[in-house]
Amino acid sequence: MIKEDNPDFPAQSERTPEAPVGVPFADFDLPPELLRGLNDSGYERCTLIQEKAIPLGLAGKDVAGEAQTGTGKTAAFLVPIFAHLARDTERKPGQGPSVLIISPTRELAMQILDDARDIGRHLDLKMLAVFGGVDYRKQAEALKDGVDLVAATPGRLIDYMKQRIFDPRGVKYLVIDEADRLFDMGFVDDLRWVLRRLPKYHERQSMLFSATLGWRVSEITYEFMNLPTRVSVVPDTKTVAQVTQEMYHCSATEKLNLLLGLLQKEDWTRVMIFTNTKRAVDMLTFKLQAHGFPAEGISGDLTQPKRMKLMEQFKKGDLKILVATNVAARGLHIDDVSHVINYDVPADPEDYVHRIGRTARAGAVGKAITLCCDEYATHLPYVEDYLDAKIPVVFAEDEMFLPDDTPAYRRPPRARRDGPGGGRSGGGRGGRSDKGGRGGRGRPRAAAGEKSGEGSFGGRRRPRKRSGS
Repeated sequence: MIKEDNPDFPAQSERTPEAPVGVPFADFDLPPELLRGLNDSGYERCTLIQEKAIPLGLAGKDVAGEAQTGTGKTAAFLVPIFAHLARDTERKPGQGPSVLIISPTRELAMQILDDARDIGRHLDLKMLAVFGGVDYRKQAEALKDGVDLVAATPGRLIDYMKQRIFDPRGVKYLVIDEADRLFDMGFVDDLRWVLRRLPKYHERQSMLFSATLGWRVSEITYEFMNLPTRVSVVPDTKTVAQVTQEMYHCSATEKLNLLLGLLQKEDWTRVMIFTNTKRAVDMLTFKLQAHGFPAEGISGDLTQPKRMKLMEQFKKGDLKILVATNVAARGLHIDDVSHVINYDVPADPEDYVHRIGRTARAGAVGKAITLCCDEYATHLPYVEDYLDAKIPVVFAEDEMFLPDDTPAYRRPPRARRDGPGGGRSGGGRGGRSDKGGRGGRGRPRAAAGEKSGEGSFGGRRRPRKRSGS
């Protein structure tokens, strides 16, 4: 369904004449080396967002795309950008970042880099992901050596810009991915700080993608983009049709026993288990390992090198069960996840959608199981109101509750994380502020000559907020 309720965006019709649904990438006028990279990476036909955004991107137009995660947004902006770079005869590889992709989390930045390397494997491009939690000097040295594409989180990007390690003046292509999440995580001021220092909107091509194009996100497009064409691909339901949803009611004390029974009963290949707390991640990981399940956990306390190692193992299939907080629910593109289990009902209904969206990707089928206990049962009505549907309830037989005779979990003492790699500037809430703090909710100070609320794009006035938007 194509939304056309915002007259300030020229909206695409449901079927573009340039590209019918499922058009092969070979039908686009793409450089041979790019087409070969797409074929080698398994890209054959476009998804709906790709068929609408790629022709606009190839034509050099700015794009504001509205689509959920798992719909192929990454290729929707990488393909036209790579096509332009491949045809730029004046470009010298590694002379400076000409592509900047801003994402809210380090996991998403790493995933974008992986996809870019796959699709652009036959192009002479140097690419880098920039985010906090890893060695500051190594990333700085890589930037100094010269790169063509940078996928970055706002906090670490601002650090390098202030140190004059990242020069934004050569950016020709800008992508803001998961813009709504950038706002939710408190990055809006950091985002504006970066955008004001890029070349003017008519000197670069910009693309923005978001699950929703509400007023806050639309305001960014007014200020920092050049009359973007809006492309909206919104499903009739908020969840993917290929996901089978089930819910079990149980007590909090029986939940682990039921989880063990489900893992024994279900025909699973790769499972993501989501909890609401870091402590639950640690406890479940400990218990599952004690019962012989190949499980590991990731949460905000995990060091970035360890997190990256576990995610790589899970992607390759060496690790079969991943226990996580919501930190891993967004921006991860992992195929062949057969099951998602909500060990806890999330407080935010959107988190439920993003959690179960980790399965049934790229047209595959998947199953999402939610365990609803008395502790989090109050969250359920909000989730179902958001979905505008009831999650089907399944009653567990007594034999599904397996006994747990393993030792009790005892939480180890927390270790301090010092040094430049231990902060949250890349993936935590809000990034860095101008004063060097780490909460980032304070607005960075404007540079000399700037007025609050005005960019470096001729000071275009922002429109007044419309009622009902």
